[in-house]
Amino acid sequence: MYGTIARIHPKPDRIDQLRAYVERLAATGRSPAGYRQSYIFRPDEDPYERPTWFLIALFDDRESYVANANSPEQDAEYRQLRELLEDDPDWMDGTFTGA
Repeated sequence: MYGTIARIHPKPDRIDQLRAYVERLAATGRSPAGYRQSYIFRPDEDPYERPTWFLIALFDDRESYVANANSPEQDAEYRQLRELLEDDPDWMDGTFTGA
């Protein structure tokens, strides 16, 4: 599998909106070719100086991931997400393997 982990910093006054955004995407989101699953990880005890969450998105392979990343639909979803964040996500793309 291939995908991304993004460190994100929600705007403090937009956390409820971010939760609603994630829930809406999970319930009604599109399903691009090769897409597997997405997750939002919120640490119980945040070790950072400001609220920090992690977004994880998994695809069958790098080609599917890149095709989605370059799609107008993904750009529109990203722009909605970005409105809820203090700054741009810190993206880390790569291969996921099982234990």
